[in-house]
Amino acid sequence: MTIGILKEPAGENRVSALPEIVSQFIKLNVGVCVEDGAGNNAYATNEDYVKVGASISQRNEVISKSDILLSIHQPTETISSKILLGVFQPLFNFQKIKEWAGQKNTVFSIDIIPRTTRAQAMDVLSSQANIAGYKAVLTASTEYARYFPMFMTAAGSIAPAKLLILGAGVAGLQAIATAKRLGCVVEVFDTRPAVKEEVMSLGAKFVEVEGAADASAAGGYAVEQSEEYKQKQQQRIAESVAKSDIIITTAQIPGRKAPILLSDEMVKSMRNGSVIIDLASATGGNTNFTKNNETIMIGGVKIIGNSNFASSMPSDASKLYGKNIFNFLKLIIDKDGNVNLNFEDELVKETCVAHNGMVTNERVKQLAN
Repeated sequence: MTIGILKEPAGENRVSALPEIVSQFIKLNVGVCVEDGAGNNAYATNEDYVKVGASISQRNEVISKSDILLSIHQPTETISSKILLGVFQPLFNFQKIKEWAGQKNTVFSIDIIPRTTRAQAMDVLSSQANIAGYKAVLTASTEYARYFPMFMTAAGSIAPAKLLILGAGVAGLQAIATAKRLGCVVEVFDTRPAVKEEVMSLGAKFVEVEGAADASAAGGYAVEQSEEYKQKQQQRIAESVAKSDIIITTAQIPGRKAPILLSDEMVKSMRNGSVIIDLASATGGNTNFTKNNETIMIGGVKIIGNSNFASSMPSDASKLYGKNIFNFLKLIIDKDGNVNLNFEDELVKETCVAHNGMVTNERVKQLAN
């Protein structure tokens, strides 16, 4: 059996697996074929892959001779009778999933793997969000018009920057830790009261709003909130926004447009030179002004839409992503290097969105029909 590693489209610097991970793939008794130049932007050369036992081919050949194809983003060409594994966002790209199913592909979208303890080692959303939270703060520090930490100098004192984080998931928690290291005063809002302890342990203030819907059964993802709660939330957030210099927003709901957390009035209430980093820009953003992969100015406020900060740190991002994928592949490859799709395994079943000519995930199926 052969695993193929495809080159990502322009603008994406990561690769599904670096040579160090490919060497672990080969220990599973499989062959590995890498598209020419696939690792270049992550600082992994063709020679590096060959040294660990992989072969290098052109894209069409990789596709034709591989049983499993790895790519972070969805391939655009017609592919049939393969196992595809990547971050395919099936609740948005449901028509593509339906098309792949019709072409007899088995498709695993690793971004919808259940967020359980056992799945942590395969959770690509968490590994990449950790990078996003870190890089978002560093980006804000270079785009902000003032210092982050407090300074006391002979010329006068500089107050520390006030940073507000909306969403205390993996990205938000890493953003807290990074911002605190840089000397910011940090406030955090999240609809889940359960994260309060984590937020406070990192030295940030938790902004509480009572009456949130219970998210304990949502598998670690955000849930839709009531209108009454949203009104309370908007009022409380508005108070924090008005005194914030930097805002990092991370709120997304699987399969839906990102919720608007910062109203137009809130954005305009921020002082000139302030910065908003919107990590939810790929699904619409948490402001009405956000544009994905663009930086815009609203008055004196800079809004940076970037949902792929991980691509700006391609070496470590690819390393972590590849390890996640390796851990998942061990569930579907037996000790002799053959495919063994055990759909009795919850992680295999729930991550699979197409098999045997059909869309298998219920939510994707409803959208595709």
